[in-house]
Amino acid sequence: MRLSIVIPCYNMEAYLPQCLDSLLAQELDPDEHEIIVVNDGSKDRTLEIAKSYQAQNPQIEIIDKKNAGVGAARNSGLDKAIGAYIYFLDPDDYLVENRLHEVLNLAESQQVDILSFISIPVGKDDYITDGAPFEPVCELDISDGISYIAKKKFHNEIWWYLVRKEFLTSNNHRFIEGRWMEDAILTAELFCTAKRMAHVDIDLHRYRILPTSAMRNKTPEHYNKVIFDNANAAHVFDGLIKEIPKEHPKAEKCIQRLKTRQQSFVFFLLVRLMKSDLSVKRIPEMLSGFEEIDAYPLKKFLGKDYSGFSYSFMVFIFNRKYLINPFIKIFRTFYAIVR
Repeated sequence: MRLSIVIPCYNMEAYLPQCLDSLLAQELDPDEHEIIVVNDGSKDRTLEIAKSYQAQNPQIEIIDKKNAGVGAARNSGLDKAIGAYIYFLDPDDYLVENRLHEVLNLAESQQVDILSFISIPVGKDDYITDGAPFEPVCELDISDGISYIAKKKFHNEIWWYLVRKEFLTSNNHRFIEGRWMEDAILTAELFCTAKRMAHVDIDLHRYRILPTSAMRNKTPEHYNKVIFDNANAAHVFDGLIKEIPKEHPKAEKCIQRLKTRQQSFVFFLLVRLMKSDLSVKRIPEMLSGFEEIDAYPLKKFLGKDYSGFSYSFMVFIFNRKYLINPFIKIFRTFYAIVR
């Protein structure tokens, strides 16, 4: 089988039909691909909808499991997948019509471990399946993953590239379970070990921005968990950075970008902490841990990946420990009044 598409679902009855419709509109032979819907303990009609699509489309498989989080759901789909290539798609997103086969054909013909493509954000109610025109592509600019990171700003998310399953499994790559930032960590791990990867300017993916998404959930318990999971990601990146071969010709630029990404976890952790109910007394201990891995102060955060006045202003505050606590206290007081 050529391709396995894994869709982890939790309470996605509103968007799963459009996601599946966009996949069924691709020029893919039903015998050559499978769509694995992983129902992660949904409490709405997600499973019922998946079953209704499965009844009409034999390429759709369903895994119905107890809720354990998106990382565990994706791992369940990966374990069941039999395609030569794997694509992890979120159920609230969708694809441009008749483009996936172009990307898959290129990945196969060029024998790449990873092939990334264009993803465009859309509003929560949008369903625009027309894509930007593109010229047929015969050859790809193939490099190893370290060189790719060095030359191209990359996204954390898992849904903007295909990955060869044998490359995934032979290197024992899996999603962390029970934590957020699971795809940010796996993406970096994959890229750092890929021998053949490339990007193609084919407009394929639509990323739907939802105010209720996991990363925008502002309930105190969830918000605080995201803060600590950002901290965990920063520490995991320390290990990744140390494993980059120093003799690689692009090692320095790759490490610079990974350090930027590592420090972005710390930056956005501090931004979220401003709006959380966590005690500011926790901050010194957290910063001390980041100092040990050179993730703080934020000396490598600003640059071509993150620039502008708002970033510069916040980095100015965050890099001065004596300003952080009073700034956060003032912000929380003001935020409580206006929200």
